[in-house]
Amino acid sequence: MLPDLATAPDTDLPVRAVLPDVLAALSTQGAALLVAPPGSGKTTLVPLAIADRFPGRVVVAQPRRIAARAAARRMAALSGGPVGGPVGYAVRGERRVGPDTRVEVVTTGVLLRRLQRDPELSGTSAVMLDECHERHLDTDLALAFLVEARAALRPDLALLAASATVDAERIAARLGGGVPVPILDAPPSAYPVEVLWCPPPGPAGPVTVTAGPAGGPVAAARVDPRLLDHVAATVRRALAEAPGDVLVFLPGAGEIAAVAGRLRSLPDDGVDVLTLHGRQPARVQDAALSAGTRRRVVLATAVAESSLTVPGVRVVVDAGLAREPRTDLARGLGSLVTVRVSRAGAEQRAGRAGRQGPGRAYRCWSAAQHERLAEHAQPEVAVADLTGFALELACWGHPGGQGLQLPDPPPAAAMAVAGSTLRSLGAVDAQGRVTPRGRAIADAGTHPRLARALLDGAALVGRDRAAQVVAVLTDDTLAGGRDDLVAAWRRLRDGDDRAASARWRDESRRLASAVPPAGAGTAPAPAGGPEQSAGPAGDPPVSRSGRRAESMPDDLAAGLLVGLAFPERLARARVPAAATLAAPSAGSPAAAGPAAAGTFVMAGGTAGTLAPGSPLAGSRWLAVAVADRVPGSAAANIRLAAALDEATARQAGAALLADAEEVGWVDGDVRARRVSRLGAIVLSERQLSRPDPELLTEALLDGLRQEGIGLLRWDREARALRERLAFCHRTFGPPWPPVDDEALLDQARYWLGPGLGRARRRADLERIDAGEALRRLLPWPQAGRLDELAPERLTVPSGSRLRVDYEDPAAPVLAVRVQEAFGWQRAPVIADGRVTVVLHLLSPAGRPVAVTSDLPSFWRNGYPRVRADLRGRYPRHAWPEDPSTTPPACGTGRPRR
Repeated sequence: MLPDLATAPDTDLPVRAVLPDVLAALSTQGAALLVAPPGSGKTTLVPLAIADRFPGRVVVAQPRRIAARAAARRMAALSGGPVGGPVGYAVRGERRVGPDTRVEVVTTGVLLRRLQRDPELSGTSAVMLDECHERHLDTDLALAFLVEARAALRPDLALLAASATVDAERIAARLGGGVPVPILDAPPSAYPVEVLWCPPPGPAGPVTVTAGPAGGPVAAARVDPRLLDHVAATVRRALAEAPGDVLVFLPGAGEIAAVAGRLRSLPDDGVDVLTLHGRQPARVQDAALSAGTRRRVVLATAVAESSLTVPGVRVVVDAGLAREPRTDLARGLGSLVTVRVSRAGAEQRAGRAGRQGPGRAYRCWSAAQHERLAEHAQPEVAVADLTGFALELACWGHPGGQGLQLPDPPPAAAMAVAGSTLRSLGAVDAQGRVTPRGRAIADAGTHPRLARALLDGAALVGRDRAAQVVAVLTDDTLAGGRDDLVAAWRRLRDGDDRAASARWRDESRRLASAVPPAGAGTAPAPAGGPEQSAGPAGDPPVSRSGRRAESMPDDLAAGLLVGLAFPERLARARVPAAATLAAPSAGSPAAAGPAAAGTFVMAGGTAGTLAPGSPLAGSRWLAVAVADRVPGSAAANIRLAAALDEATARQAGAALLADAEEVGWVDGDVRARRVSRLGAIVLSERQLSRPDPELLTEALLDGLRQEGIGLLRWDREARALRERLAFCHRTFGPPWPPVDDEALLDQARYWLGPGLGRARRRADLERIDAGEALRRLLPWPQAGRLDELAPERLTVPSGSRLRVDYEDPAAPVLAVRVQEAFGWQRAPVIADGRVTVVLHLLSPAGRPVAVTSDLPSFWRNGYPRVRADLRGRYPRHAWPEDPSTTPPACGTGRPRR
């Protein structure tokens, strides 16, 4: 039985003032947006009021499991019954719902699965999307799917979006399919919250931390320890200054553990220190969400920002940090980055202090810094891996999301990568439409890559073992911060950590139940994927290596599953050029010898390194489950991996195997080889004695592009011809060709002609006569006038024929001894009279004494100074007063060019 909100205790909350408006909007228009600040009661009172007005079940969607369970417990308490009665909940792996349940709280992921199975949501009269401001991928998808379901199938389905801080106009427009729905504002909490600015005394800020394959955090985060020191000090200050329990916001489990260590003395002072984050067992979370007998400090991640009331909290200490996903699209690596909280997020956090009375919020930053914070956090669709998002869209029938009321369009680049990944998994066809295999992958309820490993791996290593390994990959914090996946798997199996083992077993059972029975007709793996053959009727499947599923060692089974999920992360140890590696024995993933250096190259082309002292450092092959790369780093850091052998790596990465003839310019010369590759990893190679001529030519051209046309033989005549051609091109333009480096490289195949066709290596290029080859570029019929337009030599008054220097095509130069120019009335012109040659007049010793293109002016003005300077030093040479009328002289000092 649902409570009477007019008389029930603990229901006199601010949102009651707008409940009539909410119900009226849903009854008349079918959809509305409720904006209600923290502590107003929207999460608990609104669903109960809707259930009282609308027949059928009311589904409330929360972005987090912890919030879903807490909201259900709170509403059940108001109803006076147990969870599973009038109020129940369903989260991944757990459902407490009975036949009389009227209000069911679910995660948005569970809601998506229901919508995919039953778009009409039969039996459901209303859906409330709570905390839609958090803009998780599932929340955006659920909103878009519900809007379309209402328009096409269920116009009677009431839809309410609720949030404390949101871009109201945008969401209201999406809810109405383009026409805004009513926006209802609840009054703020009756309890004020005092904000205190507490910046650290010195510089301290966030740094990048890593993430797991499906977005989960790792155990060891890296935030400036000085900031954590300051947070701990602020907690002690808050305990001394303000009454009530203290809720501390930190970005991740690693920081929570670090600050808890700094507060380890508090229990001796009568204060309990508890932790709260999404990866904890439900019983641990419940302890933090229950009232205590002593004063408490609750260290929490963003899970405590919204929907949760932590009893007794009157003080908030906010470190000012948040964690956001990032995806390296080029390398397929994910990470989480620690960033400053948004202003909206800070308001949400501070509001936790005013839910049950006047409170106080200590912010570990300054008021000036607050003004520079982003207004809202980035929506997850803008920064996250969109593979699962794209699969949900394909399953819904809208590949790419076109036509849906998504709050923000997904980035094109991220969607292209997601589509490529889904096609490689066989989840969508070439047009982006979902395949039967894609639906099976989606139904597994985990990241599509991990679902592929589960479905394909179950037939190769056994269903239970596949589910157990994938459970660790789904929540990589189960590995306990270690990088050896198999060791972590064995510890969980042995129950060394009871809480972690319980979580792992629950997830393993759920995943195992998602594997269809043998012969159930699931679609096969994509072409080039793992191969297997059926044994005799009733026999277990046999892998391509011939091993039966149950006989494959744990190391290889784990490596195979990781490789199926992330084939581009199959990695081989880098080997020194002179090293000789011992081949691993059958069934053994390790190889002793010089490969054990901890540095690997992945099939995707990214380098990877293990942490010093890693037990995996001696492995020849790894299947990398988790890796991150700090921007600017040459290699990724391998966080979680399994050792395997080459045969298993080939099996897992079958789609990446390729044999090809490779002819290329490598290390300054042509290399021709036949190569077997696993992605970027060279498995074997041998030299080609007769490479494809076309590939050979391309390699030589690539060498010219890399090292320049100086590889060819450029003697004096060749350089002179090139300079003359450059002069003609500058002076006349086409059809005289450009002969700069870029132009010659672009036309190299043509002008090098037969010489290039006969070349096989660098030495052959060095023997090609560039001058002879250049003549192929001479235009016809203009080629016959080259010597006339750009003469190689000119006759001077003395009768000498001197070489013209065309190094500067804008100003050709003729160097001539002064005495040989006597009687010359004007400088020579070339190029049909368009260009006057610049004269470099030389002393008897061949040194320049003047530069001119105007000889009459030089004879009148410049020559007297030259004569006065030089005739004393060169008395045996003629220095007439009027050189313009003096015959030229050819002496033994005549310079030669």
